[in-house]
Amino acid sequence: MNNVLKNIRPGLALIILTLLFGVVLGISFGLNEDGYQKWIDAGIAAHPTLHDEHSKEEIWRFVQRAHFHATGIAAFSLGLILVVALSGLRAGMKKISSALIGLAGLYPLSWLSIFMLAPSMGPDGAEHALLPQMFVLVGVGGLLCGLVILALHLLFGLWTE
Repeated sequence: MNNVLKNIRPGLALIILTLLFGVVLGISFGLNEDGYQKWIDAGIAAHPTLHDEHSKEEIWRFVQRAHFHATGIAAFSLGLILVVALSGLRAGMKKISSALIGLAGLYPLSWLSIFMLAPSMGPDGAEHALLPQMFVLVGVGGLLCGLVILALHLLFGLWTE
């Protein structure tokens, strides 16, 4: 079994970290939702011109999206990485494909960074900030590239051992 996992370790490690991030974030909601709400309220109070009556709910929703996307993306990426492990891809291509798929775990960080930036930038400003956009680009781009490698292998036999 260790030989099967050897070639997918990079992606597997990234996805396990993503899953842990999503679970820990969810636990933190249960333990300290009031702390999140107070933090949002303080940010809105410090920058009232950037916010409207919907900002509090919108900002709270951003951090919830980080949790939902982390656990969901980790689940389906884990499945894809296991398909990579069982495929006939060459060892090096398994490492590359699994690592690229594992980068999908950066996408939930875009929502977390939007949550962190929104009180001081406003919801719209935070969504268009450079950091969240970079997380989206690398996370979604990595996932798509890794998935394309896997699909080309499964459909056309490219990079077969």
